[in-house]
Amino acid sequence: MDLQVNPARIGESAANPLLEEWTGPFGAPPFAAIKPAHFRPAFAQAFAEHNAEIAAIAGNPQPPTFENTIAALERAGRTLDRVSAVFFHLADADTNEAIEAIEREIAPLVARHAAEIHLNDALFARIDRLCRQREMLGLDAEQKRVLGRHHLAFRRAGAGLAADVKARLAAIGERLAALGTQFSQNVLADENGFALILETEGELAGLPDWMRSAAAAEAKRRGFDGKYAFTLSRSSIETFLQMSQRRDLREKIFRAFISRGESGGPTDNRAIAAEMVGLRAEQARLLGFASFAHFRLADTMAKTPAAARDLLERVWTLARACAFREEAALQKLAVAEGGNFTLAAWDWRYYAEKLRKAELDFDEAALKPYLALERMIEAALFVAHRLFGLTFAERFDIPLYHQDARAWTVRDAHGRTIGLFIGDYFARPSKRSGAWMSAFRDQEKLDGEVLPIVVNVMNFTKPAPGKACLLSFEDARTLFHEFGHALHGLLSDVTYPSLSGTNVLRDFVEFPSQLYEHWLEEGDVLRRFARHHETGEAIPEALLERLVAARRFLPGFATVEYAASALIDLALHENAGTADLDIGAFEREKLSELGMPGAISMRHRLPHFLHVFGGDSYSAAYYSYLWSEVLDADGFAAFTEAGDIFDPEVAGRLRAHVYAAGNRTDPEAAYLAFRGRPASPEALLRKRGLSEA
Repeated sequence: MDLQVNPARIGESAANPLLEEWTGPFGAPPFAAIKPAHFRPAFAQAFAEHNAEIAAIAGNPQPPTFENTIAALERAGRTLDRVSAVFFHLADADTNEAIEAIEREIAPLVARHAAEIHLNDALFARIDRLCRQREMLGLDAEQKRVLGRHHLAFRRAGAGLAADVKARLAAIGERLAALGTQFSQNVLADENGFALILETEGELAGLPDWMRSAAAAEAKRRGFDGKYAFTLSRSSIETFLQMSQRRDLREKIFRAFISRGESGGPTDNRAIAAEMVGLRAEQARLLGFASFAHFRLADTMAKTPAAARDLLERVWTLARACAFREEAALQKLAVAEGGNFTLAAWDWRYYAEKLRKAELDFDEAALKPYLALERMIEAALFVAHRLFGLTFAERFDIPLYHQDARAWTVRDAHGRTIGLFIGDYFARPSKRSGAWMSAFRDQEKLDGEVLPIVVNVMNFTKPAPGKACLLSFEDARTLFHEFGHALHGLLSDVTYPSLSGTNVLRDFVEFPSQLYEHWLEEGDVLRRFARHHETGEAIPEALLERLVAARRFLPGFATVEYAASALIDLALHENAGTADLDIGAFEREKLSELGMPGAISMRHRLPHFLHVFGGDSYSAAYYSYLWSEVLDADGFAAFTEAGDIFDPEVAGRLRAHVYAAGNRTDPEAAYLAFRGRPASPEALLRKRGLSEA
């Protein structure tokens, strides 16, 4: 499949805003001028430009030097980077049928293009020669790092192998890209194809006014004026499961949620996932690894599947025992209320909320009026100011890709502009589920300072016009988490683009984001920003105290639902990937082996596990959140030990060695430079409220 440009569109291509210099405010993409029709010709030209640049590097008659090979590689492909960043962000955050059609065509071409570069024998020969001579080249530490990372990337792509093996690896990469695109589009279609539409008071039993108001607004947007719509976005469904008194409706929406990608129809993902597992296993074998998990984890902090599994199983054992105790307590409560049924997954959050009220006198519904989205955004920005001296000025002169997106100029303590931050907070049918950080431009200073443009995307339920968007505490935690990723991109201070910001090892990338969550739980932050959305009244001290206690209430559930997904992901990718792999049967078998509590579901079931099958970022690596959590739990202790959660000295080390460092340093060395010692898993167990006693 080749990307062809219709000759009739040559004039359109010549005036393509994706290919012109972006001269608007901050050099941001000119979204108002960009149309889906611009992407095919833009990709065609970007591929051609990059191919010419690579050919010039590989065919350079001069002996390889760092400048004419590695620095040249870092400079190459900038048009493609720019076009890809815009396109794939829109494909995730504001897609439509035209973009989806282009994505199905483009994704495998991007994979093929990358493979052609990494499997270029002449280019690899130059890099390999430099790598063997690295100690004699007079390189600084960052140059050695970027050289080593390029060499490793080529080797892991198959450079140096036989021609037939390289051809097969390229074909596998192309097919995986096509399958991952279809997987993601299928999940989005299933999510958009369902809404729980309610209209009677009996159906709304237990749902507070603010939730009804948001559901009424969602129904109106969907053409059901006068009714109430509840969607499959996690923010919507988890709140419904927590508060709805109607067990039948909880079951209905929960079953729809866990059945995404498993419809039996055209959006069924089970065969796609099975094929991807098989292709990944073949890829690993061709590269000389025992399994895809071994291949994937060789370039991580964990190094091996065994190391990742050891941590997961240690936590799993404690969490599972805790979850069974929790399940018994919830079942007892359900029976006491007259429930003649065995507790099910759609009951857990509802009865957990009741038990929390009974034992801790804590009501999530009473908390939400104090967690307005605007105030939580302010809180996240305030913490960044206290830790790193950053200031944020919202601006309205930059055309963005959707009316809900917002932009802020970011400045450091000296008033220097360091980046642009974009926030996109509300769920919509054109946006895939979940929350993430991406970038339209990475920081670098190879040929002068290039400032980053960083984006946070979330899926909170959009309120009715004129009403406040009220968050659950988990929603607020997600906002802080993604803003931690954003700071990793905004504070980046490296020379080479490939080392910038979040371009770090997978099980280190969650450390800065998960660490940032800790400040949300601090009383000093909540007292300042958790204010009633109508009266402005600060959160009552008694409610704040109960909130802190409630954060560690029933810790088994959250750990089990996450760890089950991580353990099955790891086991699946240690699998040989046989042609007859039944994804559903594999999932059931492994859950049985784990002894999964019956009233808890995996956080992500395999047919809709976007982390693992919507791309390659977390395949065999969903454990990364737990690995990074060891670092974040131990790392935040550096502030508490200093007696100040904003301690300037600790914050300075954190900025220098983590947030600003990108991938210029090995992550273990980076953590040691920040903390002064290795992280201890005991901090993780304390954070999660688990104990080995």
